[in-house]
Amino acid sequence: MPRFTHPRLEDVPLDLAMHALADANRLSMIARLAAAERLSCTGAAPCDAIPKSTLSNHLKVLRAAGLIETVQVGREMINTLRRDEFERRFPGLLNAVLTNIEA
Repeated sequence: MPRFTHPRLEDVPLDLAMHALADANRLSMIARLAAAERLSCTGAAPCDAIPKSTLSNHLKVLRAAGLIETVQVGREMINTLRRDEFERRFPGLLNAVLTNIEA
């Protein structure tokens, strides 16, 4: 059973959060997660052509920055956006990013 590390948000520095939000693919993933309550890893993928290893790395970066939580449900890995926790740690950052993502 896979175990994922989810940091306490108070331990996440601003530069790590900004790094996670600085990639177009990760921004797309965050936007998808913001629009849905929860998504599988492939459901959160920014496009169908992304290699699984790249997708896995993007999810790892997002988890390390405290943006998402991943849990195993049956055979699937389900991701949720830690929006409220992230908002308390970095007020307004996620909302500003999501508002300014080009559609």
